[in-house]
Amino acid sequence: MSATAVHSLWTTAADPIQKIDAPNIEYGQLSPTLIVIGAAVIGILVEAFVPRRSRYYVQVFVSVVALAAAFAAVVALAAGGYGTTKAGIAAMGAVAVDGPALFLQGVILLAGVLGVFTFAERRLDPVAHGNRVDSFAAQAASVPGSDSEKAAVKAGFTTTEAFPLLLFAIGGMLVFPAANDLLTLFIALEVFSLPLYLLCAVARRKRIMSQEAAVKYFLLGAFASAFTLFGIALLYGYAGSVSYATIAQVVDGTVETVNPALADTMGNDALLLVGAAMVVMGLLFKVGAVPFHMWTPDVYQGAPTPVTGFMAAATKVAAFGALLRLLYVVLPGLRWDWRPVMMGVAVVTMLGGAIVAITQTDIKRLLAYSSIAHAGFILAGVIAMTPDGVSSVLFYLGAYSFVTIGAFAVVTLVRDAGGEATHLSKWAGLGRRSPLVAAVFAVYLLAFAGIPLTSGFAGKFAVFKAAAEGGAGALVVVGVISSAIAAFFYIRVIVLMFFSEPRPEGPTVAVPSPLTMTAIAVGVAVTLVLGVAPQYFLDLAGQAGVFVR
Repeated sequence: MSATAVHSLWTTAADPIQKIDAPNIEYGQLSPTLIVIGAAVIGILVEAFVPRRSRYYVQVFVSVVALAAAFAAVVALAAGGYGTTKAGIAAMGAVAVDGPALFLQGVILLAGVLGVFTFAERRLDPVAHGNRVDSFAAQAASVPGSDSEKAAVKAGFTTTEAFPLLLFAIGGMLVFPAANDLLTLFIALEVFSLPLYLLCAVARRKRIMSQEAAVKYFLLGAFASAFTLFGIALLYGYAGSVSYATIAQVVDGTVETVNPALADTMGNDALLLVGAAMVVMGLLFKVGAVPFHMWTPDVYQGAPTPVTGFMAAATKVAAFGALLRLLYVVLPGLRWDWRPVMMGVAVVTMLGGAIVAITQTDIKRLLAYSSIAHAGFILAGVIAMTPDGVSSVLFYLGAYSFVTIGAFAVVTLVRDAGGEATHLSKWAGLGRRSPLVAAVFAVYLLAFAGIPLTSGFAGKFAVFKAAAEGGAGALVVVGVISSAIAAFFYIRVIVLMFFSEPRPEGPTVAVPSPLTMTAIAVGVAVTLVLGVAPQYFLDLAGQAGVFVR
């Protein structure tokens, strides 16, 4: 081959040099997430450069300011019409900015603020070596019971890294319900899951149990993530794209251009059905639906209680938001295939959570099974496939998250010599020893049970009404039966607190700092306001219930 021929080949190959266009990022519309992630990075720098004795105060300040600023940004976006008329796709098609996304981001940020308050609580444990201590290990890296751990406790160390980890988790959760393509969905899933695995392992008391909970959560979570990723690969093979809009077009048969490399597999229904099932399975694992719920009771029991409260509330909100978007935006053309399966999942989740909860003797495990039953109730709204279904789920998630964080905050107050007294027998007679704490916990339990004049009743009524109008009447019947079963064990705890004799060696109720008091008070206020006058918030959820296509 002559030199000129080689040269001409080279020039023709190199000729069409295309400029790589800079991505067009709408920073204003993404500001809530950017503020939280930025604050998390600042939190890491604080750990590196701020003296140890000042870190706790700096971290709490940075966390609260960032979450408040991010919430203000969400409110500003909603006020600017981004939840309704100006809703659209940002970040080169990766993130949707619409009503459901903004509503759920607001709920996650408020839950995050209450989470920071419970994380920062330092008055419940007795002072150790002249230092106030929180719920987290003195030095997470040291072996439980080792000399290095004792030295860390004596020196007054605390794991202040919990705050930036919490912010990273919240940052991932903000993206998760707003993700508009499958890769963004997966990255957000990992960004909020990994910090939670770590946070579950750093309890100050019962450290072995805490680490066991974290390992279980990590292994099962990795399994679920792998299923999700495999499902994403199959859906990409089916549609030739990871974008929600393109997949929906291929499902409907309205796609314009076919990717030639994938022409053979595009439109292969086997890929679609298996891929969709796997992605949905990963999301059902996150919400704790039966049969993907096995991690929930162990992790809720073993993790530090403030982490359990935050995780139980915020993870559900983020995961149900992502599930709603996937089913309503990507797979509405497949509803005849997935609705019967989801109905079955909802039925076994409602009944399984309620029936197994009756047998529990530990208050944190009881609340874990109760959260499984609630996942079933929320699924009833998801299955409705109507605009009312979306708004009822949004309302339920908002109401449920405040009740959950408040309930777990109360659990942190009841203590004996070994830390939190979570065995139910120790709660006997609590209403006589500390009437206010028992009354507050009773309000939360009544809300979980869905008794009228609490937010739980308004939420259940909304999702069951949407399910009935969406043609899932059988689900409503099962839901009412499950609610009746669940009411039994909630009311049993109330009877135990108020109508049993207190034991002389029973636990004491610690007096918390204003931080935990605020978290509990806000929870009670929201529970009663949403129960007595829910209409404004139902309307708000109704306005926010339209997905951008």
